Amino acid sequence: MSILFEPLTLRGVTFPNRAWMAPMCQYSAAAEGPGTGAPTDWHFQHLASRALGGAGLILTEATAVSPEGRISPFDLGIWNDHQVEALRRITGFVSAQGAVPGIQLAHAGRKASTDAPWSGGAALTAESGGWTPIAPSALAFSERSLLPAELSTADIAAVVQQFADAARRALAAGFQVAEVHGAHGYLVHQFLSPYSNTRTDSYGGSLENRMRFALEVVDAIRAVWPEQLPLFFRSSATDWLAGDSEDQRVGWTGQDTVRLAKELQAHGVDLLDVSTGGNVPDAVIPVAPGYQVPFAAAVREQTGLATAAVGLITEPRQAEGIIAEGGADAVLLGRLLLRDPYWPRHAARELGAVIAPAPQYARA
Repeated sequence: MSILFEPLTLRGVTFPNRAWMAPMCQYSAAAEGPGTGAPTDWHFQHLASRALGGAGLILTEATAVSPEGRISPFDLGIWNDHQVEALRRITGFVSAQGAVPGIQLAHAGRKASTDAPWSGGAALTAESGGWTPIAPSALAFSERSLLPAELSTADIAAVVQQFADAARRALAAGFQVAEVHGAHGYLVHQFLSPYSNTRTDSYGGSLENRMRFALEVVDAIRAVWPEQLPLFFRSSATDWLAGDSEDQRVGWTGQDTVRLAKELQAHGVDLLDVSTGGNVPDAVIPVAPGYQVPFAAAVREQTGLATAAVGLITEPRQAEGIIAEGGADAVLLGRLLLRDPYWPRHAARELGAVIAPAPQYARA
């Protein structure tokens, strides 16, 4: 029996296998009008086809908890009831295929208000349909980015409430997993890293202070998210800053991630989705097959918290080995599933497992 295709139970939810779909922005929601931020037919086919393809968990793209929390005007959102109704259609279909529907709750922070990547990804000013980003500190992500407004403590409390409200709506929309996006240089990650957080109040400075916002978000969501449903947290395990004599910039590290994981576990997080990078525009990242797995393995070994690994995991036996050797409890597949929505079914066949087909396709 392939361990990649063994079920995994977290709280009251059993995932049929450990080959999961990673969140991937589609930049395909309406940017204005009553459908702003709601999923379209594109999102339905995108998520539904991967559920048919055999992925055990289907995670939405980064779904903004507020209009200003979007990366672009074309992002999904979950700040109103119209979006809830449109998302319910998707979760119903995903669940009917035997997959678990999950949502990634996100706020872009200083990386907000940009154009779609295939349109150049440039910063959008108010005159071009954008808005002023917000961040822990008034530091732009890059020379091409807008200067964000620094959040006051009252602003921070308001954003924490937006995450809680989004979680309530996610539950109403039929999701069984909620994931806090704490990675890739977006708002939660911006608070965590000393590279992007230069505050001198209770939300900056020490590691404990920089973790405060993330833990407040988790607590606010856990307070409204049912006890029987799991809560995930996506982390960038390192900013990939050397911190040596040649590059004295200080960023988030693997050791910091282990400390954070222990706190997240105590606050009700059930799995750490381990990625890296995204907070430093010129970071040098040693990309290679499975290059982020050691960070997931370290968290799992040192804390006992379940982890998911992501990043250039492309071969069935590679994915199988990561789980069999204790590197992670599940793998999250991104671009691979864009290329082949049915990869889990192909992998199962190679590894001697079986994913039952939809009855409409059984004769194939």
